[in-house]
Amino acid sequence: MTTTVIIIIIAVIAVWYFVSTQRDLVSKDELCKNAMSQISVQLNSRWDAILALAKMAAQYSQHESETIIKAVEARRVNNVTTPQQVEAQQGEISSLWSRLMAVAESYPDLKAADLFKDAMGGVKQYEENVRMARQIYNDTATKMNRTVRQWPSSIVAGLLHFDVKDYLKIDDDKKSQYPNLDEAFAKK
Repeated sequence: MTTTVIIIIIAVIAVWYFVSTQRDLVSKDELCKNAMSQISVQLNSRWDAILALAKMAAQYSQHESETIIKAVEARRVNNVTTPQQVEAQQGEISSLWSRLMAVAESYPDLKAADLFKDAMGGVKQYEENVRMARQIYNDTATKMNRTVRQWPSSIVAGLLHFDVKDYLKIDDDKKSQYPNLDEAFAKK
């Protein structure tokens, strides 16, 4: 009788642990997906701001701005879902930003226009928003990864096919995605 009770208690504790760990894993997985979605939203906002700047530049250099506008429309991905896609989008944005800044440097009147300066400020704010969203994603991925890798929750994670999340990485030379932006504001 006492052995049966002990076995039942152990079984109840094991089921309770399994269910609570599964719920924790699902919750953390959803937080990771939400954080990645926030990055996607901020990247799209940045694309919109760069497109607006390219359209403003069209008044000064039709050919260059049309090329940039077409490149924005072709390279933009509306929904990034992996760290690799985020990094690819960051590279595309950086490349187009450099081209747009080259146009602005060629036309001092464009660079001095208040509307252009305001739009550049918007791009800078979106850059900060992306940076914060990336940090939130990495923090969330860390929590998920700890749960997936630590024993005994790793057993439940393995049984339910929860995997370690990739982190978003940033190179030292990418810390400021828009190095010319600060210079542009300094020359006001």
